[in-house]
Amino acid sequence: MKLFYATGACSLSPHIVLREAGAKFDVERVDLATHRTANGVDFNTINPKGYVPVLQLDSGELLTEGPAIVQYIADQNPQAKLAPPNGTFERARLQEMLNFISTEVHKQFTPLFNPGASAEVKSAALDKIQSRFKFLEKHFGDGRAYLLGDNFSVADAYLFTIVNWTFFVKISLAEFPRLAAFHQRVTGREKVKETLRAEGLG
Repeated sequence: MKLFYATGACSLSPHIVLREAGAKFDVERVDLATHRTANGVDFNTINPKGYVPVLQLDSGELLTEGPAIVQYIADQNPQAKLAPPNGTFERARLQEMLNFISTEVHKQFTPLFNPGASAEVKSAALDKIQSRFKFLEKHFGDGRAYLLGDNFSVADAYLFTIVNWTFFVKISLAEFPRLAAFHQRVTGREKVKETLRAEGLG
């Protein structure tokens, strides 16, 4: 397998999951400014959507969209216990959380990375992020270590990746101590530290 990624982008999530799963894989960095891979290939010929992540299977098949990729990796490596079994209510809970992160948290950051976005648009995005962080703060209020309880899952890799962006766009987590503690907890995982070092982030 090969993961096409951009440093610190949402592709960090499947990169973490691949390492947590103990999978055998290669990586190839993508420059999102030029849309060229490290090997000089036009990335648009790999993913016409124009963004990472992309997982290329040994068969040559390409899989896009982070939530789909991380679940596929988890299902191919069940011994790592990164996702509940398909068909269970617990799996539906995982998918519920992945969808929430994708649509309600991840996408709110887009204007903050866009230099052309107006102050009004950025302010609205910040308000939405604060609202979603309040939900997550409450979610962690029952003492759970991770999103689904005591066990690390693919949803935690995704949330960690997005929360990590707060340091780049100067969003303080002071009002969200439980969310900040979650971020630190995931940062301390050996495979996460390994992934951050591999992307030049740690």
